[in-house]
Amino acid sequence: MAILAGALGTVGAEEEAYRVTDLLTAESPTHSRSAEWKPGDGLALEVSGMEWIDDTLAVSIRKGEVWLIDNALAEDPADFKYRLFASGLHEPLGVTRDKDDILVSQRAEVTRLQDTNGDGVADAYLTECDGWNVSGNYHAYTYGPERDGQGNLWVTLNLGMGDLADNTIGWRGWGGTIGKNGEFVPKALGMRSPCGLGANREGDMFFSDQQGTWIPATPIYHLKPGAFYGNQESLKTLEDPRAPFQLSAIPERNQLYPKAVASSKEFVPPAVWLPYNKMGRSATDIELVDEEGKFGPFDGQLLVGEFTNAAINRVFLEKVEGEYQGACFPFLSGFPAAVVRLAFAPDGSLYAGMTNRGWSSLGNRSYGLSRIQYSGRNPFAVKEMKALPDGFELVFTKVVSLDSLSRGSLSMTSFTYEYSSAYGGDEMNTKELLVKPVAISADGLRVKLKVEGLRAGYVHELRLDGAESVSGESLDNPDAYYTLNRIPKE
Repeated sequence: MAILAGALGTVGAEEEAYRVTDLLTAESPTHSRSAEWKPGDGLALEVSGMEWIDDTLAVSIRKGEVWLIDNALAEDPADFKYRLFASGLHEPLGVTRDKDDILVSQRAEVTRLQDTNGDGVADAYLTECDGWNVSGNYHAYTYGPERDGQGNLWVTLNLGMGDLADNTIGWRGWGGTIGKNGEFVPKALGMRSPCGLGANREGDMFFSDQQGTWIPATPIYHLKPGAFYGNQESLKTLEDPRAPFQLSAIPERNQLYPKAVASSKEFVPPAVWLPYNKMGRSATDIELVDEEGKFGPFDGQLLVGEFTNAAINRVFLEKVEGEYQGACFPFLSGFPAAVVRLAFAPDGSLYAGMTNRGWSSLGNRSYGLSRIQYSGRNPFAVKEMKALPDGFELVFTKVVSLDSLSRGSLSMTSFTYEYSSAYGGDEMNTKELLVKPVAISADGLRVKLKVEGLRAGYVHELRLDGAESVSGESLDNPDAYYTLNRIPKE
């Protein structure tokens, strides 16, 4: 699904489902400490966190500040009013509202920002949570805090990498919650660069990680206590007497992923793999679509930011035998910089905050802020892909032509990865599968596919070349990738 014609891309009118507006066409706010700004004053608004407070958007920028953008729902971005709220922070990478305060993550702690005298500027910077290893390592980031459905605030900690890195102490590569007394409560480990956090409609927390050592491709995980996510660089921390659990077995390296997962009961595989390059290279933020149709037909699903490809992907989840798994789909692309943070506004539009942070993306800028609005035109897409004992069920957003699916347009392969300490990994043990449509629902929106040779623990890549709606529309995206951790029994 390409984005609309305009500042960020060009597609035909028939493709117009989402309108994307560049909100930084003028220069962003001044770096002076004045309360407001005028276009042209200049500041690199490298967005690293976003949170809505009524019609005000709180934005952290990676160089150490929090700005409040008043009137941020205005149609014309020239009507936005920017106010510097806090400064002097150490690379903040997330903001969350907590009653009348703002919680912001920075390297050494989660900080509570308070405006005690009501002048619109934070005058109290209070430690909300700390207790992890802090060093001068370039990659020792802190992400969050993000609230789950039970009200718990989650924080995830990036591994240190290269010089000055020490992942043997201080919960590096762990995720945990903020305790009642402000302590970091470790819950799960085995992470590499868990920079995106978000809860689904049921209130369960998920996080994204990024391809690298021990991580062969981009994963989306269910974040839960007692889980090990595969990266062995933080295993030494299990010797800390405060470690909440131990591993029954450490998976051996250099074996196929399904076998490695089966070797340790704490090893949790990704709920969804986002195959490298096909779906991006570096996942970022996770945002639930729960807008009662104001953002189109995808309520209940997760949107995932993509750094390198400057895009947003879409994830459908379901539970099989009590565990999450599901499919991913391309969604929006062509943003001017790396998409790092996502936040739905009160009016149902989606704001995308961007910063390249010195790395490269397919965008042509180093930062950005965009608003995505649903145009009302229902796109023709695969809305859901559900696992069946003998195949999959596809749910379309429009009535699909069964004839178009029967003309040889369907193809499927399955593959897995090798579990190893290598940086990234190729698709392994790839196999072509025979797939054919066998039934369509009375309303024409659901099609059952029979697949010969389903393999548990493998990604199943579906391509629907030539698939059309009954009115002759082509799919906005013909590709879907289902991570089949478990094959349903019935």
